[in-house]
Amino acid sequence: MQFIDEYRDPALARRLIEELERQARSIGREVTIMEVCGSHTNAIGRYGIRTVLPANVRLISGPGCPVCVTAIQDVDYALALAGCEGVILATFGDMLRVPGSGGMSLQRLRAQGADIRVVASASDCLGLADQNPRRQVVFLGIGFETTAPTVASLVRRARRQGLANLSVFAVHKLIPPAIKALLDDEDIGLDAFLCPGHVSTIIGEAAYAAIPQRGLAAVIAGFEPVDILEGLCLILGQVGRGEFAVENQYARGVAPGGNPKARALMEEVFVPEDALWRGLGAIAASGLGFRKEYAAFDARARFDLAAVISQEPAGCRCGAILTGRLAPPDCPLFARACTPVNPVGPCMVSSEGTCGAYYRYHQREGHA
Repeated sequence: MQFIDEYRDPALARRLIEELERQARSIGREVTIMEVCGSHTNAIGRYGIRTVLPANVRLISGPGCPVCVTAIQDVDYALALAGCEGVILATFGDMLRVPGSGGMSLQRLRAQGADIRVVASASDCLGLADQNPRRQVVFLGIGFETTAPTVASLVRRARRQGLANLSVFAVHKLIPPAIKALLDDEDIGLDAFLCPGHVSTIIGEAAYAAIPQRGLAAVIAGFEPVDILEGLCLILGQVGRGEFAVENQYARGVAPGGNPKARALMEEVFVPEDALWRGLGAIAASGLGFRKEYAAFDARARFDLAAVISQEPAGCRCGAILTGRLAPPDCPLFARACTPVNPVGPCMVSSEGTCGAYYRYHQREGHA
């Protein structure tokens, strides 16, 4: 497959759907598969993948949206930073509407006069800092291993240029420790992981070795309909054989060893540290803190912020949805009090959020 049409070929998709049916009948029991990538969540909804799955194949969404897994405490700290005098807070656009405690968001704070800028890339902050030498520019560094190297590049360039008015509020998350936490939670009852394509371009195949070691299937897949269907076929093949490994369906995008240069850059600037995840709680070595050589760019150290007392919104079930315990329609707020226009929880805000995907796609299929 070399061209985009091939990844959306109806005849090939039908053959893969038939193969899924054949494999599912052979297995003869329910198989639960979790995707841990927000782009997969969106694509699965967009292309109606769940509507063509065999009755005994259950596909659930995990903590694959970096916006959604950001702990409410970190959202509240970002709001506090944005409210500091003389600060320009720079952020990716998908964080603007994420509610903190009491429903406050960066968007609402900006409407009240805070200087909050949306940037297309981390490197845009270099220009902001250079053009505003008397202001402190704070970048809200969010994302998984895919974006962390770009933020590391920003920090390294800022150090070389001597930009003393630029810092990063780093709330990056690492996928392998989260997968380990899910593996340790027997209540979820998983059989397999559909592993993320974008993150895997950085971390490679070996990062998922713990999955087959625990007797579960693992397949890295791309984002087109044929990619996902083929990935699911590979998963059912492993489950049916009882032989587990990390398979790479997305070989056109993911090298077995990932991207060593990107990882080296990330490791030059950052060091793993414990981090809070919405839905999963504290996970050891699942976040990124600054190495001492770059500590001057740590916004947490630069600003004397008072401790925040955070409170999840009443009735919100984002935490359970992010661990696959509930589907969005199981939340009493879904499509009622919580909509994309008026989101109560982060899973409805982001384009990669499970609730947002269900709202856009699954309601018309009768799933909600």
